[in-house]
Parts: sequence; structure tokens; C-alpha cells
Amino acid sequence: AAVGGALAHAALGGAGARALGFCLRALGGAFDAPVEGVAWVGSASLAALQLGGPLGSALSRRYGPRPVVMAGGLLSALGLALGAVATTLSHLYLSVGLLAGLGWALIFTPSLAAIGLSVPAQRRPWATAGAVATGSLAGLAMASVLPVLLDTYGWRGALLVLAAISFHSVAAGALLRPLPLIPLQTPPATPGVAGLLRHGPFLRFAAAFTLLDAGYFVPLLHGEALAHDLGYGGYLAGLLVATIAALDGAGRLVAGWLAARPAASLLRQLFAWAVLTGSAMLLLPFATNFGVLVATAASYGFCAGAVVPLQFAGVAQVAGEGSLTEAIGLMQMFESFGSLLGPPLAGWLRDLTGNFTASFLTAGTLLLAGTLLLPTLPGFFLTARGAGGKEGASCPPPPWLRPPS
Repeated sequence: AAVGGALAHAALGGAGARALGFCLRALGGAFDAPVEGVAWVGSASLAALQLGGPLGSALSRRYGPRPVVMAGGLLSALGLALGAVATTLSHLYLSVGLLAGLGWALIFTPSLAAIGLSVPAQRRPWATAGAVATGSLAGLAMASVLPVLLDTYGWRGALLVLAAISFHSVAAGALLRPLPLIPLQTPPATPGVAGLLRHGPFLRFAAAFTLLDAGYFVPLLHGEALAHDLGYGGYLAGLLVATIAALDGAGRLVAGWLAARPAASLLRQLFAWAVLTGSAMLLLPFATNFGVLVATAASYGFCAGAVVPLQFAGVAQVAGEGSLTEAIGLMQMFESFGSLLGPPLAGWLRDLTGNFTASFLTAGTLLLAGTLLLPTLPGFFLTARGAGGKEGASCPPPPWLRPPS
């Protein structure tokens, strides 16, 4: 039930988040705003999604994931609906950015934590990959549908349709399995957030993804505009974004499958996929024709998708399963700073230089810089399986999860 519910609302939440990239050019024209200004709408929603992670974790611990996810569906739908009647960009920052993003946080974080607590460790990467891959499939669908909605109903009508889609997360959240609640009088089994803030490997892992996210979301929000800048508008721009979405979903499934049958440690697999993602991003603005652009975008989408399930499986390995819910929320809070600043920085560079070359080069460089922290984690250089066929050593658990000596 947990995986089934996560599959459903990951698709619904993913559809809304990915659709914002299509709306940015229309919003810029409607409000006569620069690329940097409208980029804050998308980056604010992504940052609110991640910054609200600890809140989603805490509420899920107290009340269980089911009511929290259902409340998130209501908030995301309300934010998108209010955005449809916005008269200034400030209104969009608050509605589509803050409110809808917070709603998606209440959907996303408790769902992944529910999977992590319901699925055995050896199957967790595959289950996580299946859940997050549905967001890519929804993005593929929206890449085909949203241009038609924008042409037919305008950006206001498109946001109303997205609000209706997000509202279905309420029903999807009801599919989540209730988890045991933590009574108020019971002391926590771990120091939670306070302990994680003293756990060096977790802090390096979170810092790596803060830098990585500063570049990761740039193609998500600016890919359609990049296609237009390179002379491939309309249907071709939608095809480019659809290619990224389709290969993103495939990459998530393949990475989850490989992680469940490891030939190398999970952290090394994560490092390899992240390096390939950054390398592909650096090549995107230099495509010489549409075929090369699509091939490069497909490579980026596949590798970027592969990073996602390994990130959430990796945080369980780095922080320890006993702190999984808090670790996911805290990691997303750190990441929010990167995802908040990355797309507007790319938009500012586009306004400054007149094209997206510097934007994507900077994004790719930030992403690759984040990967340099992963080899510093304990267990990175150890083999996945020992000579006797047993699972090799990985990241040592944090001190509060170690048995007494």
C-alpha cells in the first residue's frame, strides 16, 4: 500500500512541478518580466518543497503519513488555483511558489519515508526508484498536454488544470499504510535532527546535494526556453522536454535495478551517475543541430533520473535507518538553498549574456563540484560484496545507533 500510494501521488506531484517549466515563458510575457524574475516562481516552489521536508517528517512522525499527504494535496491544489488569479509576480511567488511547494513537501517527504520504513533494505533502491519514476512519466505526459493547454486556455487556465490534478493527491494519500505513531510521552529512539547536525558524513552528503541541486533543476525549468533560444520552438521544444522526462524515468528504474544487484557500492554508483549528469549538462548549449540536442538531452535525462533513487537510498546508508525520516527532511532543507538559487542564477546569466550558454556551464560546474564530496564518505571505496558473498561494509552507523561495547 505504501509503494502504491507513493507511485500515485509521486506522479501527481511530479506533473505539477515539471509543468512549471513550460509556464515560465508565458508568465514572462504576461508580466513583462525578465527570465531571472519568472525563474523565482519555479525555484521558490522547488525550495519550498525541500525546505518543508523537516515539517513533513515531523508531522508524519506524529500523525502518520496518510493525513499529512492528504493535507499536502489540498495545499498544492489551493496554491495553484490562487496562482491562476494572480495579478503580479509577487502573488505567484506566494501561491505557486510557497503554498504549492509546501503542499508538495507534505506529499513527497512522508511518502519516501514510508517506503523506507516499509520495504526491506535490499529492495529499497528498487522500490524508491519505482516511486520517483512515476514523476518522470507524469512529466512526459505533461510535455505533450501542457502546450495544448497553454494555447487553448492560456497560463491561467493551465494552472487551474494543474490544481485539479494536484487535488487528486488527497485520494492517493489515502492509500498510504498507517505507521506506528510515536506517543508524546515516549522519548525518541534517536537524537533526531540534533544528532544529525553532529554527524559528519551526513552533513557532507547534504552539502554535496546542496551544490548538486543548484545545477540539477536548471534544465527542468529552463530546458524549454533553451530550445527556443537555439531555434527549436513549439512542437520541437515540447519534444525536447518530453525526451528528458522519458529518459529520466528510465534512468530511475535502471539505477534502482542496478543498486539492488550491486557490482559497486551504492555511493560509488551515485557518484558515477552524478558525474555523467553534470557532463551532459555542460554539453547541452553546444548542440549543433536538433538531433545532437535531443541525444544530449536524452543522456542528461537518463543520468539525472538515475541520481534520484540512489540519493534517497544513500541517505539511509549514510545516516542510519533509525533516523531515516529526520534525515530525508533535513537533507531536503539543506538542498532547498541550492534549488532556490540555481534557476534564478541561470536566468540572470541568460539576461546578462543573451543566451543560455553561461547558464548551463555554471549549472554543470556546480553539479560536478557537489560530487567531489561523495568520495569523502565512509564506505565509498569498499566493495559492494565481500569474498564470501556477504554484503561488504558500508557507512558506519552514527554513534547513537551503535550497540554498546
